[in-house]
Formats: sequence, C-alpha cells, structure tokens
Amino acid sequence: GEAMPQALVDKIQKAKTFNQGYATTEYLAAALLDLGWHTLPADAPLQDVSKFEADTLKKFKVDLAEVPPRYRTTYFDHIWGGGYSAGYYAYFWSEVLDHDAFEWFVENGGLTRANGDTFRAKILSRGNTVDLATLYRD
Repeated sequence: GEAMPQALVDKIQKAKTFNQGYATTEYLAAALLDLGWHTLPADAPLQDVSKFEADTLKKFKVDLAEVPPRYRTTYFDHIWGGGYSAGYYAYFWSEVLDHDAFEWFVENGGLTRANGDTFRAKILSRGNTVDLATLYRD
C-alpha cells in the first residue's frame, strides 16, 4: 500500500533505454544492407552474398564485432516480392512517427477524449485524401 520509492521509479525509467544503442545499430545495419542490395544497378553481376554483406556493413561503418548483424540477406526474403523494395528503413520512420505522436499527446494533456477526437479528425479519418507529410505536420 505504500508509494513506490522515487529511487525505484528513476531506476525503471533509466531501464527503458538499456541496450537501445545495440538495438538501433542492429536495425540500422539491416536497413543499410537492404538499401545496399536495392541500389545495385540492374546489370550488376551476381554477388557473393557473404562478401556483399561484409562490404556493405563496412561501407556504412556498421561492421562492429560488438553488434553482429541480426538480419542477414537471407532473412530479407520478404523484401524481394513483398513490396518492401528497399523500404526496411521505413521501420525507423515508423518509430519517429510513433514517438512524435506520443509526445503530442503528452504535451497536450495525455489520452483525453478531446485529444483522441483531434487525432481521429486530423489523422485517422483522413487516409490518403491529403498529402501524408501535410497531415503529419498539421
């Protein structure tokens, strides 16, 4: 029945970002590898997959022994015919949008009915009827 000690609250808050650099680097390496494959010209010769991966990670300076690639080329089977086409980086943008939207709610009083109505009216109900970048900024 007692309030949680502030020291424990602080410790929990700090734990939210534990290992975030590692996770971001894994994600970034995957996105850059995806872009590497998709920026090869159509007439490029067949690539040795292991060499291409190593060269690409080195080129973008994410060839870190401390953060080995979590996603290898063979993991990307879904990007070739599934509409991703060098769009793996979109996961980063999704996180940016998510964080920005969350911050908007925090700055405007949290999860209130009025904020939900605003979000619905300005974003959710608009779909592709307005340029998405305009919706985002507005």
